[in-house]
Amino acid sequence: MEFATQTRSYDTFFVDGGFARSLSDRSAEVVSPRTEEVIGRVPLATAEDVDRAVDAARRAFDHGEWPRLTPGERAAAMRRLADCLDRRQADLTELGVDETGYPIAFSETYMATMPALNFRMNADIAESYPFEEERDGPAARSLVRREPVGVAAAIPPFNGPLTLGTQKVAPALAAGCTVILKAPVQDPLACYIFAEAVDEAGLPPGVVNVLVADVAESERLVTHPGVDKVSFTGSTPVGKRIAELCGRDMRRATLELGGKSAAIMLDDVDLAKAVPGIVACSVAMLQGEICTAQSRIIVPRSRYDEIVDAFAEQIGALPVGDPADRDKVIGPMITSAHRDRVEGYIELGRQEGATVRTGGGRPQDIERGWYLEPTLLAGCTNDMRVSQEEIFGPVVVAIPHAGTDDAVAIANDSPFGLSGTVWTEDEDAALDVARRVRTGTFALNTYTVDPTTPFGGYKESGIGREMGVEGLEGYVEYKSIAVSGPSLT
Repeated sequence: MEFATQTRSYDTFFVDGGFARSLSDRSAEVVSPRTEEVIGRVPLATAEDVDRAVDAARRAFDHGEWPRLTPGERAAAMRRLADCLDRRQADLTELGVDETGYPIAFSETYMATMPALNFRMNADIAESYPFEEERDGPAARSLVRREPVGVAAAIPPFNGPLTLGTQKVAPALAAGCTVILKAPVQDPLACYIFAEAVDEAGLPPGVVNVLVADVAESERLVTHPGVDKVSFTGSTPVGKRIAELCGRDMRRATLELGGKSAAIMLDDVDLAKAVPGIVACSVAMLQGEICTAQSRIIVPRSRYDEIVDAFAEQIGALPVGDPADRDKVIGPMITSAHRDRVEGYIELGRQEGATVRTGGGRPQDIERGWYLEPTLLAGCTNDMRVSQEEIFGPVVVAIPHAGTDDAVAIANDSPFGLSGTVWTEDEDAALDVARRVRTGTFALNTYTVDPTTPFGGYKESGIGREMGVEGLEGYVEYKSIAVSGPSLT
């Protein structure tokens, strides 16, 4: 596509079925990470704006038609919404590149097509899901009902504002919930495109509401008595805060949090296959700004130098630059402050004794944008902070292991447990490793997550699951109704 940036400014939120002017006198500039130019402006919600959105969702759930429609009727409306999103693919691709920094080929799939796919897949699930089933037991004949949890607050991160947002909204709608989508401040514009699609699709008022909020107002949303469920994707520290807030009121929460995932290379690894594969799912995947990045490469000690040399060559050759250019693989960091944070980790690695084998600085030939060279830190041990903490940038560490058992122990020696991979020519050995590493997702000689399977993490990588039928089940409550049984008199 021919890439032409548009400036998009809003003074409204999408609340109760329409675009309503914000009550706020505060706004946020949306700055493109690729050019450092202002490409939009959005209002920041006041406490009253949050209340309006929650009240609209509450009315729609308590008194509206959405929870009372049949699953098939909800599915039809969701497919209609997916069609409306399809008509906006060009806008979504542009915003993926311009406000989030996605390489354009990735934006054309992940940003432009996945949101609609999320709604279609969950529509299919809704039509086959057992919202009510009869059970005959020794004490009674019962109905087991799965009822919508209520009003859900969906809070996606900056690296997937719409795709990860609809990963929450779609199953919530399929279950019969109503939703407030809280867009990230850094890149909220795609969520406005989504609101336009909701408007066009004609969903009942209050079923979907969209706003942008800063920290205090976001906490108001999370703690609002009208909210029954919070689904958050983002950093573990913020997730812990949300868990604390929800725990006070026994509010349901799904938390998809950080990762420090391990790519385990066994002794027989074929470098011609494994090195490009690991590079693709680490530094070259969204510049490492992704929770599933394989950011710890666990390497056989006997082949350490050979493997580190191969990674240094491939990582050093990755083209960095404007994500609108199809020849570029590494785009910009989301903000200048985030780039500073990642650079701080590179310096920390040096202080801890690691060696920068490639990268480590800013590209000298790029004048605008928050770009950073993909970086390989060698000579690392698993107890270093750069090996234990999520960097969330194009930085990987290479850690030696002394055999399969040692490699699994290193992989599991982490506060996180989100994803992982193993690279070997022996499938039986690979499956053995996969079963032993404590993570929510894992892959053999690749990294991928099928959207029909549950996604989530162990330990500090979160609570609950998204995607697949398990994603919908995060938005239901179980009710058992004894229909007949022995007399109590």
